Amino acid sequence: SELQEEYVKRFTRKTGARLGGAGESAEHLRAFLSNHPQDQEHFVVVFLDSQNRIIATELMNSGSLATAAVFPREIIKRLLALESGAIVVGHNHPSGSTSPSNSDRALTKKLSTALESIDAQILDHLVLGGGSDFFSFSNQGLL
Repeated sequence: SELQEEYVKRFTRKTGARLGGAGESAEHLRAFLSNHPQDQEHFVVVFLDSQNRIIATELMNSGSLATAAVFPREIIKRLLALESGAIVVGHNHPSGSTSPSNSDRALTKKLSTALESIDAQILDHLVLGGGSDFFSFSNQGLL
């Protein structure tokens, strides 16, 4: 719809734009995901340069109602190919809940450790719920 297109245009940050924090990151991810089925979980990575400007935003995986398998190795391959130094990751919870699952927490830790070993970093992991609700690992002091 026209409204949908306007939303995507307004909130999707362009390549080279800087992500200012969890709120902006959540808006960007929500707009990016608005064209994807909302009854599936989707895992997205925003690859950033050293000034936290967007190099690319990519859908890494889509899954069932409750899971989207994510492989840190695949993320690191893309990060190196794009010469990115940092990422923001996010996924939606079709249930509308923003509470991170144990596997969300485990993945965040795994990614953080893997990226550290190659001098890169994960700046945030966002869980998008219903409406404009989101959970930020960074804002909660978990990163």
